[in-house]
Amino acid sequence: MNDWLEAAERALAAAEADEAEAVIHAERSGLARFAASQIHQPTLVDNAVVRLRVVRDGHIGAAATNRLSQEALAELARRAAEAADSARPDPGFPGLAPAAPTPEIEGYDEETASLSPEGLASLARGALDESGDLGLYGYATAGTTALAVASTSGQRAEQRATDSTVLVLAADHGASGYAEATGWRVGELDAAAVAREAVAKALRTRDPGELEPAPYRAVLEPYAVAELLDYFAFDAFNGLGLVEERSYAAGKIGERVFDEQVTLVDDPLDPRGLPRALDFEGTPARRVPLVEAGVLRGAVWDRATAARAGRESTGHAGPPEFRMYGAVPSSLSLTPGDASADELAEVVGDGIHVTRLHYLGIVDPREGILTGMTRDGTFRIRDGRRAEPLPNLRFTVAVPELLGEVPALGRELALVNGSDFYGERIARAALVPALATARFNVTGIGGGPGL
Repeated sequence: MNDWLEAAERALAAAEADEAEAVIHAERSGLARFAASQIHQPTLVDNAVVRLRVVRDGHIGAAATNRLSQEALAELARRAAEAADSARPDPGFPGLAPAAPTPEIEGYDEETASLSPEGLASLARGALDESGDLGLYGYATAGTTALAVASTSGQRAEQRATDSTVLVLAADHGASGYAEATGWRVGELDAAAVAREAVAKALRTRDPGELEPAPYRAVLEPYAVAELLDYFAFDAFNGLGLVEERSYAAGKIGERVFDEQVTLVDDPLDPRGLPRALDFEGTPARRVPLVEAGVLRGAVWDRATAARAGRESTGHAGPPEFRMYGAVPSSLSLTPGDASADELAEVVGDGIHVTRLHYLGIVDPREGILTGMTRDGTFRIRDGRRAEPLPNLRFTVAVPELLGEVPALGRELALVNGSDFYGERIARAALVPALATARFNVTGIGGGPGL
């Protein structure tokens, strides 16, 4: 097993600077895609990216490489120094993260870390055995990541983590259903159960009816809840958005804006999620209350945005190339209620049931307005029961309005994957229940279910 912290210290030692920080993000992973119930495009990744940031006479420069030889690290240090020497001084630079202990967390599983390509293919085949007459599309993936930070401030920190996901779309030309499972222990994923859920849902989507554009009461499954919260949180609970007053939370901290049943945190330490001990600046991760009983409480911060606001980082800095967006919640957790799936439909009475959302876009971050489409399992609810299928529905919703009246929350929590597995593997997921809302604004009809 590689000693990534030792490699980060070697990169730090190569730096010629007043201050310096070396960050290594390493990945060993596999992904087995399948389409039309056939495995294809298997992908194996074994890579490490070294990022070196230096401060020279108030000027800041950075460079990156995926080569770890002494010669490569010397070249990395030279490029970082050149970048600093050609840069303007940054008066807003908050300094490097100070030395601080990182929390002891779970999140590493040896079975997941040692999963072979054959084992990953076997996991995918576990889903494909349940296809029936439908084609199955999706993937099975598992990987190990490591994050190591060494800096002249004295910080030395490292975390190894595992994550795994099975995602299945069951579809033909007139039906489609969706399901997934994620976690940091691959042995706890039941690929066959994921496929059965997707297939059962797809078989109910044939011959969809019509629906007039209007606001409807609705049940949102965890997949839809996670996607909705993820897009809303990107600005609403982002420290940079708060500082720049483009966040929905700007000027509202301490106000009750949602139903009192809504309590939302970002908790990277929760072992039920995909735990994370530190961020890409080496700051220890913290649990951050975002909403308590409907009252807005706060946002997540990296060092730069926290300095602008006179706050401390909450350990939510991403890789440098994403830092322009500010600190973004990555471990959202919505407190569940006590309703069963049937009880959620009963509370709605007359409305719609939504499995997942697709093509989401942020229309107005200041008002929390999103637009998009439902997909792969949308149904009418009549007399408190899920009834006939519907086509994909276009919608535009103000999330504060959608969460302003929540008649019930589901009792079962689901961990919903938030990674797209493009670029570096940065595991993220939301832990959420299904919920019933009094207002989901349907604006039109999209295409029917299926391919």
